[in-house]
Amino acid sequence: MAWVAGLALVALLLAGWRKPARAQPKPPRDATATPRRVPHEVVHVVAEPYHAAGPVRRLFAVVASGGLAIVIGAVIATVAAFALAVIVTTLTDLLRQ
Repeated sequence: MAWVAGLALVALLLAGWRKPARAQPKPPRDATATPRRVPHEVVHVVAEPYHAAGPVRRLFAVVASGGLAIVIGAVIATVAAFALAVIVTTLTDLLRQ
């Protein structure tokens, strides 16, 4: 395990050794050339004012998130129980030999 951790640290160091990405491309070598920039248009528009969600939508959000939490918890519990059952069965078989 220490060998794998050491290799992971070396990989992280080598990955961080490179220069970070530049915000703009390198300037041209020719000093008289103008930099390339993509023109874009800025449009000013009046946005709709913020309004909070209604009570029905909030209730739906609470019920949906609770349902998702129960389903995810059941899946995690099932996977953990299956893993424990496999471990116990394997160890029991090893002890019988």
